[in-house]
Amino acid sequence: MAYFSEDRRSFGILDTMTAAWDAVMRAREASLNSEARIAQIQALEAKTDAELAQMGIRRDDIVRHVFRDLYYL
Repeated sequence: MAYFSEDRRSFGILDTMTAAWDAVMRAREASLNSEARIAQIQALEAKTDAELAQMGIRRDDIVRHVFRDLYYL
């Protein structure tokens, strides 16, 4: 005959607070990342077409360029 048991941990207040703090920190990191990308888009949009051409970017491709590491657009 085999005996086994399952470890069922109950979430205490400390576990709940830690999970909530982790969620807040992930949201803040995502927000900072978004703000940086928006600033980069605005900086590129402020450049002239000649400056963008020197960088190898067309004006229509600015957003694609900024998000190239996240999405294949």
